[in-house]
Amino acid sequence: MIISRTPFRISFFGGGTDYPAWYSNHGGRVISTTIDKYCYITCRNLPPFFDIRHRVVWSHIEGVHSIHEILHPAVREGLKFLGFTDNAGVEIHHQGDLPARTGMGSSSSFAVGLILALKALRGESIDRCELARLAIALEQERLGDTVGSQDQIAAAYGGLNTIDFATDGSFSVTPLAIQPSVRSGLERSLMLFYTGLCRSASKVAADVVANIPDRTLELHRMRVLVDEAEQCLIQGDTDGFGALMDTTWRLKRRLSPLVSNSNIDRIYDRAKSAGAVGGKLLGAGTSGFMLFYVPPDRQEDVCDELRELLHVPFRLEDTGATLLTGLPHEKNSRLSMPELASLTV
Repeated sequence: MIISRTPFRISFFGGGTDYPAWYSNHGGRVISTTIDKYCYITCRNLPPFFDIRHRVVWSHIEGVHSIHEILHPAVREGLKFLGFTDNAGVEIHHQGDLPARTGMGSSSSFAVGLILALKALRGESIDRCELARLAIALEQERLGDTVGSQDQIAAAYGGLNTIDFATDGSFSVTPLAIQPSVRSGLERSLMLFYTGLCRSASKVAADVVANIPDRTLELHRMRVLVDEAEQCLIQGDTDGFGALMDTTWRLKRRLSPLVSNSNIDRIYDRAKSAGAVGGKLLGAGTSGFMLFYVPPDRQEDVCDELRELLHVPFRLEDTGATLLTGLPHEKNSRLSMPELASLTV
């Protein structure tokens, strides 16, 4: 039995510059972090005693005779992408701490966790860079989704990082070198609220990508804000970091009319009036989770103002995608502990 645990992420700055349509011409840069909310993928070889070949359990329960019959697109294409066939049955279960399609990078966390688990099921190790690359390829090429490239990297690596994208598609991940007191201060000042709505990011993202030629000024400014926000944290100015979140949100709203709506705008304005310094709607836009930077002494006021929304406490995390178990039981006796440990990225 294999279990992978992959964190969800929060994107702070630079979102939009991680679309291939942008960084292939201009390069890109983002700041993001993973949090202690996770996607869990459990998989095993399905014993040959059932009248089905594969079982996939998510919001549906699928029992099929062929990989091609699987309804879950990422599972179906992921199995084919990694070379699985119908010669051996596979059982896959998915569970998540947060709902899907809410701006937390859930689809990318799923892709990363699925690849990690399926690789381990075959006794194969994989490093974080290759894990992120395969997840990007699965989503962008095999599934044809209009998604950026930061979420897969964030989920694979974990932590609070700056991610740089080169025009040739390569990327580098640099952990933000900040003092522990600054990190804890930032963590204490971040508040996450669930609007209670879900959406497919693809439509919003497709409109943002289509508008890229007309939004170069906004995207260049959003890229510069990454450098400014990075300096704020290095210098210990978390309030300045929060204020820049307000600036980047106002720029992001100009990338597409689908990014926000009147309901999101009202929530944002109410939070600001109650004491939030800055914030943003996470993900592509329209609905899902909203993040705010709020000084601790104003958080009770913000909670009271947004009392109809669900406040979701969280902490930053640094583990990234991880295997909670190592190998299928029939192989355990033939592997040493160093070999087993190598399967955890």
